[in-house]
Amino acid sequence: MIVDKLKNVKAEEKEDDKAMVKRIGELVDQLVQEKGSESQLRMDRLRLKQEMVDEIIGYGPINPLLQDDNVSEVMVNGPEQVYAERSGKLELTNIVFRDDEHVLHVIERIVAPLGRRIDESSPMVDARLPDGSRVNAVIPPLALKGPSITIRKFAADPFTVADLIGFGTLTREMADFLEACVRGRLNVIVSGGTGSGKTTTLNVLSSFIPESDRIVTIEDAAEIQLRQPHVVTLESRPPNIEGKGAVSIRDLVKNSLRMRPDRIVVGEVRSGEALDMLQAMNTGHDGSLTTGHANTPRDMVARLETMVLMAGMDLPVRAIREQIASAVDLIIHQSRLRDGSRRITHVTEVQGMEGDVITLQDLFLFKQSGIDEQGKVQGEFIATGIRPRFTDTLVSNGIVLPSALFNPSMF
Repeated sequence: MIVDKLKNVKAEEKEDDKAMVKRIGELVDQLVQEKGSESQLRMDRLRLKQEMVDEIIGYGPINPLLQDDNVSEVMVNGPEQVYAERSGKLELTNIVFRDDEHVLHVIERIVAPLGRRIDESSPMVDARLPDGSRVNAVIPPLALKGPSITIRKFAADPFTVADLIGFGTLTREMADFLEACVRGRLNVIVSGGTGSGKTTTLNVLSSFIPESDRIVTIEDAAEIQLRQPHVVTLESRPPNIEGKGAVSIRDLVKNSLRMRPDRIVVGEVRSGEALDMLQAMNTGHDGSLTTGHANTPRDMVARLETMVLMAGMDLPVRAIREQIASAVDLIIHQSRLRDGSRRITHVTEVQGMEGDVITLQDLFLFKQSGIDEQGKVQGEFIATGIRPRFTDTLVSNGIVLPSALFNPSMF
């Protein structure tokens, strides 16, 4: 009926969105007139128009969530269960799809413009929306309760360091220190769990890179939003329908070394590309940035060891640890706390090797003191009082840190 008419309009007329919205309104008005003045449709005209706009131009029932600035994540667990994250808290919405086919239709609308595919032979896909929001979709037979969609939204304007300070993610003193580390060309890893805000922090750290530097970014689905003028953005590619043509993160990291980068920014290391990233850090590509999943800075070091072994190189564990100790200067660990807030809980220096062990030293910490009556986590950021060993490296790059920055009484 009206949906079929609108689909035909979309196929036949290459209109822009505003013209399409107008045309949808005209067809809904026409339908209401045909049904008569007593029709319930007359009362629901505005709602019907919006639903049709969402269905034809947007992403169906979840379109209002994607347009809501307060929603940071949308999770579709089959046609009858849609969750949203607001202010770090998950809530079940009243949104439903008609059936599995309706969810599949939305997934196709997301992945088709990117040249990605999803079907029984390839039932998982990573993609992104035009605004940069990250999408993961899984369909049956892997998803037993129906097609699943997870969308991690990103603000139209990337968060700045002032935003993170306002959110309580870190303090001004910590921000000044991290800016000095990035400008001083230290190699930094942002670690944390899923949804802890690693990519947001990586974006903020990347904003500290001088505009004169040539930056190469490497990701599975492009999310990093840089404002510098000299940026090359690379994105991995899954295999085609014949199982060929895949380009992995590791392939892109290797290729980036031939592109004369001043900085390499990898969205996330999760496999053998860690070895290539460490080698790049150890061979003159200082100031590289990346993220990784881990529960603590020490766990991040252990995960790096495991990821290097996944590269298929038969290296002794001590040799791997020496690579890590000499390549990585700083680990910034971020956590999503029980009240939904994100905090940088550790800023930790990688100091080197003692025997067969990589030595770490915390420079800044978040100490949780309790939970208030509203369920908000209480605590404070503290400096441990220890000056990092890489201070000389920063000085050689023209950056001098004030001694008071590491004074615990400053916090």
